[in-house]
Amino acid sequence: MVPPSPHRDGAGLCQVSESGCGGCRQPVEIRGRQEGAEALGKERFHWQSHNVKQSGVDDMVLLSKISEEAIVENLKKRFMDDYIFTYIGPVLISVNPFKQMPYFTDREIEMYQGAAQYENPPHIYALTDNMYRNMLIDGENQCVIISGESGAGKTVAAKYIMGYISKVSGGGEKVQVCLSPGSRGKYFEIQFSRGGEPDGGKISNFLLEKSRVVSQNECERNFHIYYQLIEGASQEQRQNLGIMSPDYYYYLNQSDTYQVEGTDDRSDFHETVNAMQVIGIRGEDQQLVLQIVAGILHLGNISFREEGNYARVENADSLAFPAYLLGIDQERLNEKVTSRKMDSKWGGRSESITVTLNVEQAAYTRDALAKGLYARVFDFLVESINRAMQKPHEEYSIGVLDIYGFEIFQKNGFEQFCINFVNEKLQQIFIELTLKAEQEEYVQEGIKWTQIQYFNNKVVCDLIENKLNPPGIMSVLDDVCATMHATGEGADQTLLQKLQAAVGTHEHFNSWSSGFVIHHYAGKVSYDVNGFCERNRDVLFTDLIELMQSSEYGFIRMLFPEKLDSDKKGRPTTAGSKIKKQANDLVNTLMKCTPHYIRCIKPNETKKPRDWEESRVKHQVEYLGLKENIRVRRAGFAYRRLFHKFLQRYAILTPETWPSWRGDERQGVQHLLRSVNMDPDQYQMGRSKVFVKNPESLFLLEEMRERKFDGFARVIQKAWRRHVAIRKYEQMREEASNILYNFKERRRNSINRNFVGDYLGMEERPELRQFLAKRERVDFADSITKYDRRFKPIKRDFILTPKYFYVIGREKVKKGPEKGQIKEVLKKKVELQAVNSISLSTRQDDFFILHENDADNFLESIFKTELISLLCKRYEELTHSKLRLSFKDTLQFRVKKEGWGGGGTRNVTFVRGQGDVAALKAGGKTLTVSIGDGLPRNASECQSIWGVTGEWGGGQEHQGLRSSQSLHWEDPPELQAGSIPLVGRAGWEGGCSAARALPAVERGFSRPRSMQRRRSLSQRPPPARRPKPQPKVAVPRCQALYQYVGQDVDELSFNVGDIIDILLEDISGWWKGRLHGKEGLFPGNYVQKI
Repeated sequence: MVPPSPHRDGAGLCQVSESGCGGCRQPVEIRGRQEGAEALGKERFHWQSHNVKQSGVDDMVLLSKISEEAIVENLKKRFMDDYIFTYIGPVLISVNPFKQMPYFTDREIEMYQGAAQYENPPHIYALTDNMYRNMLIDGENQCVIISGESGAGKTVAAKYIMGYISKVSGGGEKVQVCLSPGSRGKYFEIQFSRGGEPDGGKISNFLLEKSRVVSQNECERNFHIYYQLIEGASQEQRQNLGIMSPDYYYYLNQSDTYQVEGTDDRSDFHETVNAMQVIGIRGEDQQLVLQIVAGILHLGNISFREEGNYARVENADSLAFPAYLLGIDQERLNEKVTSRKMDSKWGGRSESITVTLNVEQAAYTRDALAKGLYARVFDFLVESINRAMQKPHEEYSIGVLDIYGFEIFQKNGFEQFCINFVNEKLQQIFIELTLKAEQEEYVQEGIKWTQIQYFNNKVVCDLIENKLNPPGIMSVLDDVCATMHATGEGADQTLLQKLQAAVGTHEHFNSWSSGFVIHHYAGKVSYDVNGFCERNRDVLFTDLIELMQSSEYGFIRMLFPEKLDSDKKGRPTTAGSKIKKQANDLVNTLMKCTPHYIRCIKPNETKKPRDWEESRVKHQVEYLGLKENIRVRRAGFAYRRLFHKFLQRYAILTPETWPSWRGDERQGVQHLLRSVNMDPDQYQMGRSKVFVKNPESLFLLEEMRERKFDGFARVIQKAWRRHVAIRKYEQMREEASNILYNFKERRRNSINRNFVGDYLGMEERPELRQFLAKRERVDFADSITKYDRRFKPIKRDFILTPKYFYVIGREKVKKGPEKGQIKEVLKKKVELQAVNSISLSTRQDDFFILHENDADNFLESIFKTELISLLCKRYEELTHSKLRLSFKDTLQFRVKKEGWGGGGTRNVTFVRGQGDVAALKAGGKTLTVSIGDGLPRNASECQSIWGVTGEWGGGQEHQGLRSSQSLHWEDPPELQAGSIPLVGRAGWEGGCSAARALPAVERGFSRPRSMQRRRSLSQRPPPARRPKPQPKVAVPRCQALYQYVGQDVDELSFNVGDIIDILLEDISGWWKGRLHGKEGLFPGNYVQKI
């Protein structure tokens, strides 16, 4: 036989079942067990399975050979096996899979939340969780810098970071709304309260690629909002806004690309409109935003023809719709796109001259208006988000930088120059913090260190942004723009000449016939200077501003707030100077945070899954500096912390440092590291910081810290569960007692015992489980006695579930291969609704009759109160009516008709006898049961009395339980101490009524069981009051039915057959005993008294 699994919760001995604890019904976690075949299948094929194929190394610090080739080969292995994430220490490498991966579900969010980095495979969720936890633990702002070239998957990575934070912090829509405006150059800042709840946010928008509004590269779409509007607009909106198919619009049909795989423009449109609603944009303003978007599309369809070197609108009808949507006069629109007003000064006088434009200039003016409208609407949306989300004072924040990637095209213009400059600045941050600063810190802290050489790209940044000595490219560009008066190639050629003069000898600069070459960290890039000056000026002509200020819509006028009448002083701000300022502001913001890095890699140009271009990946590995990163990481220290912060985090590990270390912080750190037995070669002590070599050593500290907290949490949980279980059992006992109250005499040992429910250990009894439905919960299970028509007692297993009761017997197999073996047989399975009533006597016996539709069952169980109370409860749940109980001393039950002499009824008569053991006498069709008086019928349950224990246990103890001699009574210590009025032993044996004569505190009624258990183990009366030694008396003993291995230091272990001295029988079910001189607790239902 296999014993039930004991589960101690202080309320007694409980047994683990599928729904929780069989007695207390507290949920019990069974690790490693899957819920059903479907879950098993998911687990088996889940990417993070324990039996998963090893693919390369998770952390490239562990590579046996450090070279670009080895790095590329490791990334390729993992990419081909659908592992897109790899670590270099804390840096995450992400390879764009160009397909949806299966490991971004709620299950992964749960898996990575609170887990150490080494516990699970590399994942963006691990980095994000580390950021979030560090913010809360250290009280420092965090940021993540996502870098890589265009198409490497940076924006998707940013979305997964935001999604994870919204889930684990409870931010939801408030965090997700930041994702709605689809700019490629954004810095999201999610602001948090000190409790880690998101309560604000901010978006810094920069480097908007306005040129995309009017032209796109091959196989590239315009901004998503245009396609969303075309696909998602209602019929009324389509009519009002003049929506046609995408190929109708010149601004959309140049690249001949209208769809993106995996993008649902219709659904995204509704999300965008909803996002505008969420951030508080009024309905009429939402409509005008869409009007402007549609108006830009219609502006693009205005085309020009040449008439005598001057531009004329080719089709006047094309002016009507954009003028209508923007609320401006059609004739004025025609005038402003074909001519320009220019100011000229002669001597002290100034005058305005209207200049007619040629076709090229007219198209440029049209495009300038379209780009200006888009940029100002975009800025309005960003400001609206910030107004809705920004809070007045900042506590904590996590920043997510989602920026253009490094771009190298066949023709690279001013936009690519700006994009690559910002990426150059970000690379400088990475170098500063991961290579340069790390090595400098070792020197400053006095750590033994050998310098590792790397390329510092500060020289390239200076080439671009220097103001003087020599002036950088941007300064030269601004000087040329300040002196140019018209568009054309002249200014661009002047720029090229001045650049050659200023930086022509720089080692990272070369010039060529149409432009110049910069040696960026990512490689050489050739820039075509054509259009550089015009784009850098980024000035919206005064004529166009005046035109938009004449709109009938106040919203559009608000987008153009310039005061054109005021005198213009100083140089106008150029696009280049804006970018430079924004980039430096961004760097300053990032340097104030604790940075984290994601290096994104684009594996191919085809944008197809499982396509790997070796040379392209190797080039990115080189310019991202991954090899140098690995070398510094391997030679350096994985973790460093200021002494006081280290002590603050790990103080809990030793008594001397908890709650705070008193003394020199350096000595405190050394004491702590020695206490956890960390090898001296795994750490070094700097001047103000401790440096830990390997991540594994840090993980050891974290694991020990978690165990400490886990231990404290378990103590709290245990106390709480004990409290809940005690209250629940007291309620259950009271309900059960009320069923018999005033109707039936009670046995002493049944008044205050705990209800266990499963006395058979069903979890370990598959031979009994086979008759139950899968996952059917067991409410009660015990071995009972059934009496047949001749009143012959037969042992049966009785199992009660929420809908049925089962009666299981045993029979010898008469034929077949198992002939002669004893097998379990299902004798009866009855729906609880089929039970009509239950009959009991008024005396203290354990007999009862279950009346069914077909026949009745005459049964005997020492746990009848528990069984009947559960049966009544389940019956009421199913039928919404109470089960009828009858109490009489003459009972009748029906028997099935079997053969010629069966059938009919049988009578059971109960009479007053002697003692607590029932005496049975059968005569014909009547059984007479005689038994002595029990506790009065109105005896109710009372709280446990210290030292007064009733016996209960498995089915083999029934006979012992029926003997009044087996009860063990002992005066409470308070009585021995003589501090309360004396009460005779007979008074105590009288049960609750005598006990009620004592004050509650003195009786010990209010003591929690934990206190009773501690007293049972350790408390002794004061030596001065200890009574004189009494002659040694024989203590009761018991024999072990099953093996038990102690789960705690205060528990007793024993093998089958061991004889144990019983020192104390506690009503909780945990007895105290002595074996081989050792004392401890053990479960009472593992033994049989002898």
